[in-house]
Amino acid sequence: MTVPLLSVEQLSKKYKNGRDAIRGISFQLNRGECLGLVGESGCGKSTLARCLLRLEPVSGGTIVFKGQPIQLLNERQLNPCRRDIQIVFQNPASSLNPRLKIKDSLLDPYDHYREQMKHAFFTCTSRSAFVNELLEAVELPPSLSNCYPHELSGGQKQRVTIARAISIEPALIVLDEPTASLDVVSQGSVLRLLKQLQTSLKLSYLFISHDLAAVGQMSDRILVMREGQLVDEFCRAEMYAEERHSYTKELISIF
Repeated sequence: MTVPLLSVEQLSKKYKNGRDAIRGISFQLNRGECLGLVGESGCGKSTLARCLLRLEPVSGGTIVFKGQPIQLLNERQLNPCRRDIQIVFQNPASSLNPRLKIKDSLLDPYDHYREQMKHAFFTCTSRSAFVNELLEAVELPPSLSNCYPHELSGGQKQRVTIARAISIEPALIVLDEPTASLDVVSQGSVLRLLKQLQTSLKLSYLFISHDLAAVGQMSDRILVMREGQLVDEFCRAEMYAEERHSYTKELISIF
Protein backbone atom coordinates (compact mmCIF):
# COMPACT_ATOMS: atom_id res chain seq x y z
CA MET A 1 0.00 0.00 0.00
CA THR A 2 1.38 3.40 -1.04
CA VAL A 3 1.79 5.83 1.85
CA PRO A 4 0.59 9.38 1.02
CA LEU A 5 3.18 12.12 1.06
CA LEU A 6 0.80 14.27 3.14
CA SER A 7 -2.18 13.10 5.16
CA VAL A 8 -4.45 15.55 7.00
CA GLU A 9 -7.15 14.38 9.39
CA GLN A 10 -9.84 16.55 11.03
CA LEU A 11 -7.65 19.66 11.00
CA SER A 12 -9.12 22.73 12.66
CA LYS A 13 -8.01 26.26 13.40
CA LYS A 14 -9.89 28.51 15.83
CA TYR A 15 -8.77 32.07 16.52
CA LYS A 16 -8.93 33.74 19.92
CA ASN A 17 -12.05 35.66 18.93
CA GLY A 18 -13.80 32.30 18.61
CA ARG A 19 -13.93 32.31 14.82
CA ASP A 20 -13.43 28.93 13.16
CA ALA A 21 -11.14 29.52 10.18
CA ILE A 22 -11.03 25.84 9.20
CA ARG A 23 -13.14 22.96 10.52
CA GLY A 24 -12.63 19.22 10.19
CA ILE A 25 -10.39 19.29 7.10
CA SER A 26 -9.28 15.82 5.93
CA PHE A 27 -7.46 14.89 2.72
CA GLN A 28 -4.43 13.07 1.33
CA LEU A 29 -1.83 14.17 -1.19
CA ASN A 30 0.19 11.54 -3.04
CA ARG A 31 3.77 11.72 -4.27
CA GLY A 32 4.06 13.30 -7.70
CA GLU A 33 0.50 14.62 -7.55
CA CYS A 34 -0.86 18.11 -7.99
CA LEU A 35 -3.81 18.47 -5.64
CA GLY A 36 -5.94 21.54 -6.29
CA LEU A 37 -7.77 23.48 -3.60
CA VAL A 38 -10.34 25.98 -4.81
CA GLY A 39 -12.74 28.30 -3.04
CA GLU A 40 -13.78 31.93 -2.80
CA SER A 41 -11.63 34.51 -1.00
CA GLY A 42 -11.96 34.27 2.77
CA CYS A 43 -12.99 30.62 2.87
CA GLY A 44 -9.85 29.56 4.76
CA LYS A 45 -7.55 28.35 1.97
CA SER A 46 -4.52 30.43 2.99
CA THR A 47 -5.09 29.68 6.67
CA LEU A 48 -4.98 25.98 5.81
CA ALA A 49 -1.73 26.51 3.90
CA ARG A 50 -0.11 28.30 6.84
CA CYS A 51 -1.24 25.55 9.22
CA LEU A 52 0.18 22.83 6.98
CA LEU A 53 3.56 24.59 7.00
CA ARG A 54 3.24 25.16 10.74
CA LEU A 55 3.48 28.91 10.23
CA GLU A 56 0.40 28.98 12.46
CA PRO A 57 -0.46 26.54 15.28
CA VAL A 58 -3.43 24.25 14.70
CA SER A 59 -6.31 23.89 17.15
CA GLY A 60 -6.95 20.22 16.49
CA GLY A 61 -6.40 17.32 14.13
CA THR A 62 -3.27 15.75 12.64
CA ILE A 63 -0.80 16.57 9.87
CA VAL A 64 1.29 13.58 8.80
CA PHE A 65 4.12 14.33 6.37
CA LYS A 66 6.25 11.46 5.05
CA GLY A 67 4.75 9.24 7.73
CA GLN A 68 5.61 11.61 10.60
CA PRO A 69 3.02 13.59 12.59
CA ILE A 70 4.25 17.19 12.55
CA GLN A 71 1.39 19.19 14.10
CA LEU A 72 2.98 19.26 17.57
CA LEU A 73 6.69 19.43 16.69
CA ASN A 74 8.69 22.35 18.08
CA GLU A 75 10.80 24.59 15.84
CA ARG A 76 13.98 22.53 16.28
CA GLN A 77 12.16 19.31 15.44
CA LEU A 78 10.48 20.97 12.46
CA ASN A 79 13.72 22.16 10.88
CA PRO A 80 14.25 19.09 8.64
CA CYS A 81 10.65 19.37 7.42
CA ARG A 82 11.14 23.01 6.53
CA ARG A 83 13.45 21.96 3.69
CA ASP A 84 11.02 19.38 2.39
CA ILE A 85 7.92 21.63 2.32
CA GLN A 86 8.22 24.99 0.58
CA ILE A 87 5.65 27.65 -0.30
CA VAL A 88 5.16 30.16 -3.11
CA PHE A 89 2.95 33.07 -2.06
CA GLN A 90 0.55 35.20 -4.08
CA ASN A 91 2.54 38.44 -4.04
CA PRO A 92 6.16 37.94 -5.16
CA ALA A 93 7.07 41.55 -4.33
CA SER A 94 6.39 40.99 -0.64
CA SER A 95 8.12 37.58 -0.72
CA LEU A 96 11.50 38.98 -1.75
CA ASN A 97 13.72 41.17 0.43
CA PRO A 98 14.03 44.46 -1.52
CA ARG A 99 17.53 45.01 -0.09
CA LEU A 100 18.91 41.71 -1.40
CA LYS A 101 20.06 41.01 -4.92
CA ILE A 102 18.34 38.09 -6.61
CA LYS A 103 21.41 35.88 -6.21
CA ASP A 104 21.46 36.46 -2.45
CA SER A 105 17.75 35.62 -2.12
CA LEU A 106 18.39 32.37 -3.97
CA LEU A 107 21.45 31.46 -1.91
CA ASP A 108 19.87 32.10 1.49
CA PRO A 109 17.92 28.79 1.74
CA TYR A 110 20.81 26.93 0.11
CA ASP A 111 23.24 28.17 2.75
CA HIS A 112 20.87 27.08 5.50
CA TYR A 113 20.05 23.60 4.19
CA ARG A 114 22.90 22.52 1.91
CA GLU A 115 24.06 19.79 4.33
CA GLN A 116 20.63 18.13 4.01
CA MET A 117 20.43 18.39 0.22
CA LYS A 118 20.94 15.41 -2.07
CA HIS A 119 22.07 17.57 -5.02
CA ALA A 120 19.96 15.42 -7.31
CA PHE A 121 18.98 18.17 -9.76
CA PHE A 122 21.48 21.01 -9.47
CA THR A 123 25.25 20.48 -9.67
CA CYS A 124 26.29 23.16 -7.16
CA THR A 125 29.87 23.20 -8.46
CA SER A 126 30.04 26.80 -7.26
CA ARG A 127 27.66 29.30 -5.75
CA SER A 128 27.44 31.32 -8.96
CA ALA A 129 26.87 28.17 -11.05
CA PHE A 130 24.12 27.13 -8.66
CA VAL A 131 22.35 30.49 -9.02
CA ASN A 132 22.68 30.35 -12.81
CA GLU A 133 21.21 26.84 -12.92
CA LEU A 134 18.26 27.94 -10.80
CA LEU A 135 17.53 30.93 -13.01
CA GLU A 136 17.80 28.82 -16.14
CA ALA A 137 15.41 26.26 -14.59
CA VAL A 138 12.74 28.96 -14.33
CA GLU A 139 13.59 30.37 -17.76
CA LEU A 140 15.28 33.56 -16.58
CA PRO A 141 18.64 34.85 -17.86
CA PRO A 142 21.57 34.49 -15.42
CA SER A 143 22.24 38.22 -15.86
CA LEU A 144 19.29 38.91 -13.53
CA SER A 145 21.24 37.49 -10.58
CA ASN A 146 22.76 40.91 -9.86
CA CYS A 147 19.44 42.76 -10.04
CA TYR A 148 17.25 43.88 -7.15
CA PRO A 149 13.57 42.85 -7.02
CA HIS A 150 12.28 46.28 -8.05
CA GLU A 151 14.15 45.92 -11.35
CA LEU A 152 12.11 42.85 -12.34
CA SER A 153 8.58 42.50 -13.68
CA GLY A 154 5.89 40.77 -11.63
CA GLY A 155 6.21 37.60 -13.67
CA GLN A 156 9.99 37.59 -13.30
CA LYS A 157 9.74 38.09 -9.54
CA GLN A 158 7.34 35.16 -9.23
CA ARG A 159 9.75 32.98 -11.22
CA VAL A 160 12.47 33.95 -8.75
CA THR A 161 10.31 32.87 -5.81
CA ILE A 162 9.67 29.57 -7.60
CA ALA A 163 13.43 29.18 -8.14
CA ARG A 164 14.00 29.81 -4.45
CA ALA A 165 11.38 27.19 -3.54
CA ILE A 166 12.92 24.49 -5.74
CA SER A 167 16.51 25.37 -4.79
CA ILE A 168 16.64 23.03 -1.78
CA GLU A 169 14.94 20.11 -3.52
CA PRO A 170 11.66 19.92 -1.57
CA ALA A 171 9.22 17.05 -1.87
CA LEU A 172 6.15 19.32 -1.67
CA ILE A 173 5.50 22.90 -2.74
CA VAL A 174 2.39 24.72 -1.56
CA LEU A 175 1.37 27.19 -4.26
CA ASP A 176 -0.86 29.80 -2.61
CA GLU A 177 -2.55 31.79 -5.40
CA PRO A 178 0.76 31.89 -7.34
CA THR A 179 -0.69 33.65 -10.40
CA ALA A 180 -3.33 35.91 -8.83
CA SER A 181 -1.19 39.05 -8.95
CA LEU A 182 0.06 38.50 -12.52
CA ASP A 183 -1.29 39.63 -15.88
CA VAL A 184 -2.97 37.07 -18.12
CA VAL A 185 0.11 36.40 -20.27
CA SER A 186 2.35 35.92 -17.24
CA GLN A 187 -0.24 33.68 -15.60
CA GLY A 188 -0.19 31.26 -18.52
CA SER A 189 3.59 31.11 -18.75
CA VAL A 190 4.01 30.58 -14.99
CA LEU A 191 1.46 27.74 -14.98
CA ARG A 192 3.27 26.09 -17.89
CA LEU A 193 6.57 26.45 -16.04
CA LEU A 194 5.13 24.90 -12.87
CA LYS A 195 3.89 21.87 -14.80
CA GLN A 196 7.27 21.48 -16.45
CA LEU A 197 9.12 21.69 -13.11
CA GLN A 198 6.74 19.21 -11.51
CA THR A 199 7.77 16.62 -14.08
CA SER A 200 11.48 17.36 -14.29
CA LEU A 201 12.06 17.71 -10.52
CA LYS A 202 9.53 15.05 -9.42
CA LEU A 203 7.62 17.55 -7.29
CA SER A 204 4.27 17.32 -5.55
CA TYR A 205 2.04 20.40 -5.41
CA LEU A 206 -0.83 21.69 -3.34
CA PHE A 207 -2.20 24.29 -5.77
CA ILE A 208 -4.46 26.82 -4.02
CA SER A 209 -6.56 29.28 -5.99
CA HIS A 210 -9.97 30.95 -6.28
CA ASP A 211 -9.66 30.38 -10.04
CA LEU A 212 -11.22 27.03 -10.96
CA ALA A 213 -9.89 27.29 -14.52
CA ALA A 214 -6.29 27.45 -13.28
CA VAL A 215 -6.91 24.69 -10.75
CA GLY A 216 -8.45 22.51 -13.43
CA GLN A 217 -5.49 23.10 -15.73
CA MET A 218 -2.92 22.16 -13.08
CA SER A 219 -4.48 19.52 -10.87
CA ASP A 220 -4.96 15.75 -10.89
CA ARG A 221 -7.57 15.94 -8.12
CA ILE A 222 -9.52 18.92 -6.83
CA LEU A 223 -10.82 19.86 -3.38
CA VAL A 224 -13.53 22.50 -3.03
CA MET A 225 -13.58 24.60 0.12
CA ARG A 226 -16.38 26.77 1.48
CA GLU A 227 -16.58 28.60 4.81
CA GLY A 228 -13.72 26.65 6.35
CA GLN A 229 -14.87 23.19 5.27
CA LEU A 230 -14.30 20.86 2.33
CA VAL A 231 -17.56 20.36 0.47
CA ASP A 232 -16.41 18.42 -2.62
CA GLU A 233 -13.54 16.25 -3.89
CA PHE A 234 -13.11 14.80 -7.37
CA CYS A 235 -10.68 13.90 -10.14
CA ARG A 236 -10.25 16.52 -12.84
CA ALA A 237 -12.14 14.36 -15.37
CA GLU A 238 -15.17 14.35 -13.03
CA MET A 239 -15.45 18.13 -12.73
CA TYR A 240 -18.66 18.35 -14.78
CA ALA A 241 -20.34 15.23 -13.35
CA GLU A 242 -23.95 15.61 -12.26
CA GLU A 243 -23.14 14.62 -8.67
CA ARG A 244 -20.92 17.65 -8.09
CA HIS A 245 -21.81 19.78 -5.06
CA SER A 246 -24.03 22.79 -5.79
CA TYR A 247 -21.21 25.15 -4.78
CA THR A 248 -18.83 23.43 -7.23
CA LYS A 249 -21.41 23.93 -9.97
CA GLU A 250 -21.65 27.57 -8.97
CA LEU A 251 -17.88 27.99 -9.34
CA ILE A 252 -17.96 26.23 -12.72
CA SER A 253 -20.66 28.57 -13.97
CA ILE A 254 -18.49 31.65 -13.40
CA PHE A 255 -15.12 30.54 -14.78
